Order: sequence, then C-alpha cells, then structure tokens
Amino acid sequence: MSLRIDALGVLKAWSPPDSAQAALRDLYVKHLQAHDDAMWRECRDHLTASSLISDPLGGRVLLTLHSRAKLWLQTGGHCERGDVSLAAAALREAREESGIAGLQVDVQPLQLSRHRVPFCGTVQPAFHLDVQYAATAPPGVVEVISPESDDLRWFEVDKLPTRTDQTVRDLVARMRRRLAADRP
Repeated sequence: MSLRIDALGVLKAWSPPDSAQAALRDLYVKHLQAHDDAMWRECRDHLTASSLISDPLGGRVLLTLHSRAKLWLQTGGHCERGDVSLAAAALREAREESGIAGLQVDVQPLQLSRHRVPFCGTVQPAFHLDVQYAATAPPGVVEVISPESDDLRWFEVDKLPTRTDQTVRDLVARMRRRLAADRP
C-alpha cells in the first residue's frame, strides 16, 4: 500500500474532535484525492507528520526549538518515500529529532494543523498539512538534540514555554484529554 493510500485511510477513518478539525480533515482528503504527489515536498502544499512526545505519565512533553521558526514545537517533518504509514513517518521524525529509541506512537491522530511555511520547497509560500500524533517515551530516557534543532527540552504540560504557538498548546491539551480518557 502506498503512503498516500494509507493517509487517505487514516484520515477517512479518523473521528475529528470538533467541526474545525472535521473541515481540515475534509480539506486534506480532497487534497490527497487531487494530487498524486500530495505526500511529498515537491507538491506545493503537502502532508507532513509530527509527534508530541510525552513522558510515561503525560506530565511532561519534549519540545524542540525549531532552528528556522525559532519556536518550541513538537517533533516532525516531511514524509519520506520509505515511510509505510503516516504514523511511521511521525515516529521516524520523533526518533530522529529526539534521539530516543523505544518511543511508542498512538496510531490515531490527535489533531490536524494546516500552516503556512515560507521556507519549504521551490514554490513559496507553501502549506504543511500536518497530521499530529501522540508518542510516549519510555521511563528514564535521555534525549539527544539533532542538527535540525537549536535546543531540545522537557516542559511540564502546564508550564509550556512562551515561544510556542497555539497549535502546540492545543496539541498538549488534546493529549491530556486522551490520556485522561484512557485511564481507568
């Protein structure tokens, strides 16, 4: 199965948490149906995959200080031709950017984020159609900063850095709600 077919299946099966997320899902599906290259950066607007990494209890999240955006963000990036699924792409990016082996990714997206990127590809500006997942780090791990980041740090979920955006704050809130719903 191709990554594009996987993405269509994931998005069509996903139950969005609200009408705004449902509208984004519909936009992503239409984009995938209209563009055979929608998964690749060669397409002006393309899908990306990211992961919000939390500690095992969900009390802290690992954020990366993006070297271009200069914001604290979740790990993530472009899909690659070797990725077998969106969740696998998000996991690969999380491992690459955190240096953490043993991450576990939830295969159900947490949220979608369509954002303008002035610095991606040859046609500018472009939009990333990001599919955002939750990943859990094993206990006692030590993160390793990657060349793609200026910094990498754990933050308490209720003490996020000021240099982040609302999308990350929404992502953390959704992760907390999912974790609370999964606990007995």
